[in-house]
This record gives sequence, structure tokens and C-alpha cells, in this order.
Amino acid sequence: MDAESLLLSLELASGSGQGLSPDRRASLLTSLTLVKRDYRFDRVLFWGRILGLVADYYIAQGLSEDQLAPRKTLYSLNCMEWSLLPPATEEMATQTSVVKGRFMGDPSHEYEHTEVQKVNEGEKVFEEEVVVQIKEETRLVSVIDQIDKAVAIVPRGALFKTPFGSINVNRTFEGLSLSEAKKLSSYFHFKEPVELKNKTLLEKADMDPSLDFMDSLEHDIPKVEP
Repeated sequence: MDAESLLLSLELASGSGQGLSPDRRASLLTSLTLVKRDYRFDRVLFWGRILGLVADYYIAQGLSEDQLAPRKTLYSLNCMEWSLLPPATEEMATQTSVVKGRFMGDPSHEYEHTEVQKVNEGEKVFEEEVVVQIKEETRLVSVIDQIDKAVAIVPRGALFKTPFGSINVNRTFEGLSLSEAKKLSSYFHFKEPVELKNKTLLEKADMDPSLDFMDSLEHDIPKVEP
């Protein structure tokens, strides 16, 4: 949700039973305005909250003028002081995939994981158990990135692609009609396209290049966890 319409968006989302207290809302409204100014973001989005055992993580993302440029992600434990997270990598995803259960709510907390590694000594090869420590901050980066890739979406028409290739906010967009809102083809993954690049020219014939420049949800196949 956009920080500029934060209070209204929080009201609309509070029906899920996971709202924020008036103090938290006031702190977010003020601090995200300062984050936008200090980091010189074009827009700031309140991403949401990740619950922890000791404290909760409040997540925000900063966008540049080109809306599909890599986003900056920040977290706060008190809705006032924000820390910038590093970009997610494949190595982080692999490293943190072994961590299960709730977040602690402490970025410096280290999870311990025992794995078996092969060790070479001369011509002999034997297996050795090694304890690997994984910081919760690294897990936080990886989880946010995975959620973004899976479920960060925008309605068709909310963004448009200029002739110069940059992606901008469509200031005239007032929402989808009732009939269009019911179609999965009216929603796009909010990230660089993958499937679109594999489409043939015939498949792209009916697409509007200024609006249909991301992957549609229409042909998504939900992943089922074993």
C-alpha cells in the first residue's frame, strides 16, 4: 500500500483482524514520509508486517521513478527507525531454505543448522558434520523476496510503459471495472517479465505494449507444497 494513502489502506485491510494500533499508524505515517525524503524515493510502499516471537518486523519498500527498477527494502521494529536490507541473492535463498518455524524478531539472532560436508584429505574422502550459522536478517531478506516474486501484483493499467522504456505510474488510472476485476488476465506480477519474453509475435498481436509488459496471472499454476 502506498504510504501517501496509508491510513485509508490500513482501514480497508483491517477487516482481516490484523490491524495496527493508532500509535503504530501515526508513527508509520510520519516515518515513511521521512524515509521517502531521506532516501529520495519516488514512492514508498508499506509492504506489511512479519510476526516474530520477540518483536514484529514492519517492512517498507522504496521505488524509483522507473517502477520496475530494483526496489529497496527496509525494516523497522518500532515503526520509527528503519534499516536498509541488502538485495536478495540465490545463495541467500539456498542458505535459508533449511530454516523453519517462526521468526524470532531479532535481526542479529543466528539459527544453527547441521549439514554433512565432504572433506578431502589426500586421497581419502570422508564426511564431516559442520554447524552452519544463519542470521535472521538474511532469512528476512530471502522470505520477502520470495513473497514478492510469488504474490506482488498490480492491476492492468496502473502502470504504463513509456516509448523510452521506463515504467511510470498511470495518474489517470481509477481502478478496474467490475467485469475486468474478475479476470486473472487483468492482473500482472509486479516484476520483470519472464513468460512474456517466450511468447510468439502472434501471441503478442492483441497486446498493448504500453500496458501489457509484465507477466499475467492468467496462466499461473499454483505451487503445491508436499
